[in-house]
Amino acid sequence: MVASLTPLPVIGVPIKSSNSIDGWDSVLSILQMPNGVPVATVALNAAQNAGILAAQIIGTFDADVLKKVFAFKEELKAKVNESNRNLGK
Repeated sequence: MVASLTPLPVIGVPIKSSNSIDGWDSVLSILQMPNGVPVATVALNAAQNAGILAAQIIGTFDADVLKKVFAFKEELKAKVNESNRNLGK
């Protein structure tokens, strides 16, 4: 609903709650927005991904934020490479 009230980008974060059907009701309510009301959607319970996506959007016009996004992505890459090395041991 918020997306219909603002020209700003909206990121939907579906949440699995105690009264939901494994979160599917939340997912579908975000995905089924009508034409003209775009909403970016991240994975179920993935608020961190919504924050990263927001930073990436802001990084398209703010060089300082873009540098921080690149640094974060490099940290992720290093963690994955380290995990991969540990699997081989």
